[in-house]
Amino acid sequence: MNASRRRFLQTSGFGFLAVGLPPAFLVRAAQAQSAKSKSLIVVFQRGAMDGLNVVIPFKDPAYYSLRPSIAVREPGASEESAIDLDGFYGLHPALAPLKSIYDKNQLAFIHAAGSPDNTRSHFDAQDYMEIGTPGIKSTPDGWLNRYLLENRLSESKFRGVAVTAQLPRMLAGRAPALTLSSIDEFRFRDEALGNALQKLYAKTQDQELRFGAVNLFGAMAELKRLNAKIPVSSERYPAGRFGAGLAQIARLIKADVGLEVAFTEIGGWDTHANEGGAAGQLANRLRDLAAGLAAFYRDLGDRMDDVMLLTLSEFGRTARENGNRGTDHGHANVMFAMGGRVRGGKVYGRWPGLAPEALYEGRDLALTTDFRAVCGEVLTRHLGHKDLNKIFPGFRPAGQLGMVA
Repeated sequence: MNASRRRFLQTSGFGFLAVGLPPAFLVRAAQAQSAKSKSLIVVFQRGAMDGLNVVIPFKDPAYYSLRPSIAVREPGASEESAIDLDGFYGLHPALAPLKSIYDKNQLAFIHAAGSPDNTRSHFDAQDYMEIGTPGIKSTPDGWLNRYLLENRLSESKFRGVAVTAQLPRMLAGRAPALTLSSIDEFRFRDEALGNALQKLYAKTQDQELRFGAVNLFGAMAELKRLNAKIPVSSERYPAGRFGAGLAQIARLIKADVGLEVAFTEIGGWDTHANEGGAAGQLANRLRDLAAGLAAFYRDLGDRMDDVMLLTLSEFGRTARENGNRGTDHGHANVMFAMGGRVRGGKVYGRWPGLAPEALYEGRDLALTTDFRAVCGEVLTRHLGHKDLNKIFPGFRPAGQLGMVA
């Protein structure tokens, strides 16, 4: 089979990957769930966010000595000060739109969290987080895809959706997962061309291509049928791909198309130089993040009771600022968890401290919470998954964080 046809299915903005699923499952007409379903949304912050300047440990005496030019001031000092969360941690002022969600106990932070692997390579660290097996590169699929494979709660074509240019590693695998950049553009402008391609792929002897085509064209047909049900958002999301991605996900949730897991991303976190403190490069990224998350929360309203959103970034930054008033590749970071079932208004995770003897390899925030413990708790308590070993093989969480009601 022509390799260009395979690339079309695998890399197009509306591509589908489906490998090895029973044909009977694939050929049955997908029906959207009529009832509201629970959803998990994963936001990947590519580039390694500086968690120490996001949820700021302003009462740790080493924080200010390590960051003489980029530290964020203690709460109350000025309008550019951190926003007090609990007397020890403060929120970056650019994240002010999220404070009210935190106060409603629907937003929590998990500090000193991340991957236990010590790589400082963006590519490897992102890969390990997406496949869910830190340090093991041979894992063929992503942990969200494994969840879909193990939990076939419906036959919806929209169980797993990535609002990205191509399928992320986290959703790659044997379970079908859809990529789209826009609901309104998820179609062939030339209907005759679409019909011709559908007939072409239906005749192929390549099972992977045929299964992928069945799902791709089936999803297009299903979305066309459901188009009148999918509301246009009245919320104002930030300009750019991140805001647009969250808006698309919110529309799918409100349309009850059976969305179980969704993925989107926001880049620009690699702040080696001129990172800034309360203002500057990092603050600008955080404004976009906060505006997008706050709009998503408002847009869904009561539907947030059925939604959990998690943020991930491949690793944190060095505790000490560098000579360019930035930070280099580090280790532990901070995660966000937002949703109606979050026991929010709290910063979770054991704080290891920033004293010299407490730093990982003498330079980084030490890891005390594995990201798989956070994601696993959401999968079990929010989505009802039973066997975490099938999602995160070889991982045994020490216990529950108690973050999800």
